[in-house]
Amino acid sequence: MSTQAKGLEALVDSRQPNGGSTRVVAITSGKGGVGKSTLSANIAYVLSQKGFKVGIMDADIGLANLDVMFNVRAEKNILHVLKGEATFEEIIVPLEENLWLIPGESGDEILKFSDATIVSRFLDEAQTLENLDFLIIDTGAGIGDTIQMFLRAADDVIVVTVPDPAAITDAYAMVKVISKIRDRIKMVVNQVKNAKEGQKIFDTIQKVASGNIGGELELELLGTVRSDAYVARSVKQRVLVCKELANIGPAGDIEAVATQLGSKKEHKMLEGQKESGIGTFFKRLLGQF
Repeated sequence: MSTQAKGLEALVDSRQPNGGSTRVVAITSGKGGVGKSTLSANIAYVLSQKGFKVGIMDADIGLANLDVMFNVRAEKNILHVLKGEATFEEIIVPLEENLWLIPGESGDEILKFSDATIVSRFLDEAQTLENLDFLIIDTGAGIGDTIQMFLRAADDVIVVTVPDPAAITDAYAMVKVISKIRDRIKMVVNQVKNAKEGQKIFDTIQKVASGNIGGELELELLGTVRSDAYVARSVKQRVLVCKELANIGPAGDIEAVATQLGSKKEHKMLEGQKESGIGTFFKRLLGQF
């Protein structure tokens, strides 16, 4: 049996009979170039190394960032499943133990599928993924309608920004838009000199949001990630910084962010709070409420 076949078998064979335990986390940004895809890939990897079963989906398929980052090639994506041209088991790409790439679609084409029969078949197919603990979604940048579709459907939304003034302004604009569809938003400030700088940027955004959006919004700083030339180099070399350069500062920072996500999920499990699950996520995504 090939390595890929074994990887898929590990995902399918461990399916939970009742499902509904997957935490769907959408990672987004107000503008491109803030390291969103790098963070998504490394957070997913760290969670998988902690024993969580993690799927990572590229919802900005035109850029194929995750394909490049994981040094794999995805021939088909979720759109092919919707069209009945492939099954989920055929499109999933095993990456590491406990980690699978689910090639996504930017959303424009997905929006065209509202036929109940097609959606029903798609949701049956999606049951393959019900054993995942996390589904990390790397969305496109900006506040377009299709990106909002993913943000609305996810359990958690993480907005990534960097110290650049334009990026901070765009991050606030993103928070403002997202606040209209959900009242809890997490943030990660990337490429900072130190944690103090990241905290200061977050405090600024939080203060402006509090004054203009209102008290209903809960903004949470999930973590800050230091800048390092090795991170940019790791992207060009198609390696994960948390795998190949685990001893550098940014790798530790990303691990701390992932640990936060993992502990929040475990805490909810201890409290008996159910996650939405894959089925509910895709129902929201496809507008089948």
